[in-house]
Amino acid sequence: MNRLQLTRVPKAIPVLSAVTFVGFLDTHLLIPVMALYAHELGAGIVGVGVIVGLYSIVNTPANIWLGRLVDKLGYRLPLIGGLIGDALSMFLYTLCRRPFHLALVRVLHGLTGGMVGPATMAAVAYHGGEQRGRAMAFYGMALAAATLVGYGLSSLMVARAGYNAVFWLGGALLVGGAALGFTLPGNRGKPAEPSSGGWRQAAALLKRPGLVGPYAAIFAQYFSFGGVVTLLPLYIEGLGMEAFQVGMLLAAFAVMFIILQLPSGRLGDRVGRFGLTVVGLGLGIAALVLLPVVASLAWLFIIMALYGAAYGLLFPTISARVAEVTAPGERGLATGVFHALLTAGVAVGAPVMGWLGSLVGVTGGLQLTAVMMIVALVVALVYRRAT
Repeated sequence: MNRLQLTRVPKAIPVLSAVTFVGFLDTHLLIPVMALYAHELGAGIVGVGVIVGLYSIVNTPANIWLGRLVDKLGYRLPLIGGLIGDALSMFLYTLCRRPFHLALVRVLHGLTGGMVGPATMAAVAYHGGEQRGRAMAFYGMALAAATLVGYGLSSLMVARAGYNAVFWLGGALLVGGAALGFTLPGNRGKPAEPSSGGWRQAAALLKRPGLVGPYAAIFAQYFSFGGVVTLLPLYIEGLGMEAFQVGMLLAAFAVMFIILQLPSGRLGDRVGRFGLTVVGLGLGIAALVLLPVVASLAWLFIIMALYGAAYGLLFPTISARVAEVTAPGERGLATGVFHALLTAGVAVGAPVMGWLGSLVGVTGGLQLTAVMMIVALVVALVYRRAT
């Protein structure tokens, strides 16, 4: 069995990494430009906020609900269906003429995207075998690369070729990802019988000792990221810099996030997950506390790289832990909860930290983004025996 698992990793994991990259690239292509597109179609300030937020509002519960589908059918069919649905959504964006049309497409996109996260993560867990940390590192690298490429490419494409170019590119890549999905071997034999319970089972997973730490960490990780992407541009502007510097700082974060995924995944397979979780959370806290203290671009690069290193240590570690402490029949739901918390972290962190920043100032708001990671660190320490 171990020999079979080891032979699968080189064949399936690179394909899954490519599918994961395109499966999340569409979302990151849209984040920098969706508000502008909604405004161009005639949406007011409130309407823009609703349209931008609709994806997360729908996608968060969809990850949990559709994660059950992965447990029932295996990962392959939900993954292909989610990619095709996302591609359809991207093509439908080109047909929107009013804000209401755009809102409907955002709902569809959030729903179909809810299949991609649980299916890809469950697939990586299945094919990773005894090297789950290493496999999840490839998974995390694909997610980070999608963020880096999406954020950097979409604004440039809109400026030179218009919004439809972004939508057509994202849709075409998703169609290619769905085609790749047909080459995946899928679950061997009959999929494991899913555990019963639905939403009750999801609530039980949230309270399971072995999952509390990883779930708290992923929510805190992306809650803080939502705060950073909201407040960092304002802080940089206050220092007399421009959007270009913000983009470079976020690129430094993403590059370090990518670089450390594989080493930390391999290390976690060898020495365990708990120590890397603590170190990753500690580095993230230190970076967030130090970020608004410095004013030079060089130091900001160093601290954002440190922040990326924290994520590079955390993501493969906690995602591998989720796979380790769940049975095959509940892994789709468990990974769905994981992605729901990831989405909810950004969706909640951005407005909450923006509001706090308006009350205490941008500098204080940036430092307060560390609070949620401090809470996650305390949770990890409390549940140490279970992890």
